[in-house]
Amino acid sequence: MFGIGFGELMVIAFLAVLVFGPDKLPDLARQAGQLARKVRGFATQARDELRTELGPEFADLELRDLDPRTIVRKHIAEAMAELDELDDAMAEEKNSAGRRPLETGELPPYDTDAT
Repeated sequence: MFGIGFGELMVIAFLAVLVFGPDKLPDLARQAGQLARKVRGFATQARDELRTELGPEFADLELRDLDPRTIVRKHIAEAMAELDELDDAMAEEKNSAGRRPLETGELPPYDTDAT
């Protein structure tokens, strides 16, 4: 979870026993659990309050969605999808406009007013 392996966890547990003693360690573990529950409750309450304040269109909002990297990825994916649709539309328009490839030796149309 935090990049801590089993060996490191054992060293931390051994140091905790040495520093705090085996008598106080269960009490400290209980307090750490209570603190984790409180922090989780605060985060849940903040998320629910944010959803309520933003309205029903943001009912499925997750705090992960507010990460700038996620937002940028989402907008880039949408832009790429729009470009693909535009390319497809342009290719379809090009094919349906009555254009045809030039025959061998045929000169392309030339507009003297446009040049």
